[in-house]
Amino acid sequence: MTADIAYHAHVYFDAETVDRARALCQHAAARFGIDRGRVHERPVGPHPMWSCQLSFGHAVFGDVVSWLARNRDGLVIFIHLETGDVIKDHTEHTMWMGRMMDLDLSALR
Repeated sequence: MTADIAYHAHVYFDAETVDRARALCQHAAARFGIDRGRVHERPVGPHPMWSCQLSFGHAVFGDVVSWLARNRDGLVIFIHLETGDVIKDHTEHTMWMGRMMDLDLSALR
């Protein structure tokens, strides 16, 4: 594996948990120096819930994923590899923290 491998972690939330998700994403971005996307207060793309995306590389994968597992406070997190094959990245190259959810794969076609 090379250093340029990229990952996305999508933190899912709703109106009751938006503040918790916002704080988690801000803290992760600051702690690890990773990119935090917008906080979407509506489903976007294939994601079935409101979400915020964290982007990070292979070098910090273990640290970020371990920290998210310990600090997610009941939030569902969907993690996937970024290879350029969006279907495989969202179906085969995935990890879930919390309950698995159905994605709208038609949004990726």
